[in-house]
Amino acid sequence: MNYRVSDLIIRIKNAARARRKEVVLDNLKINKAICKVLVSEGFLEGFDVITKDGKKVLVALIKYEKRSPVLIDVLVVSKPSLRKYATASSIPQIQRKGKHTIILSTNKGIMTGREALKKNIGGEILFRIW
Repeated sequence: MNYRVSDLIIRIKNAARARRKEVVLDNLKINKAICKVLVSEGFLEGFDVITKDGKKVLVALIKYEKRSPVLIDVLVVSKPSLRKYATASSIPQIQRKGKHTIILSTNKGIMTGREALKKNIGGEILFRIW
């Protein structure tokens, strides 16, 4: 597994498309931070760290409305071979391109584009989610 952020978000997307109630993820600090943002944005119901076979794992609960998943699709923007960055002034142009939320990795932690804009900071664009 080369890129853990991509692995996390694709696992969540595939679980939502397969109508799974939950998805098991690696227990990593970045995964917890991303799940926390996805819960606050309403894409996940919640997440918890449990011990499974003597190993701690992160279990994320997929959120559904009217029997269909809230998460429609994701687009991984920044990859190990090509990192994409946004300054605070360029975030409005990126957000305006559609009804999606961008998730950024900043020096203040993982946050949405709206939060980064309020704090006037830029960062690496991890992915777009809608």
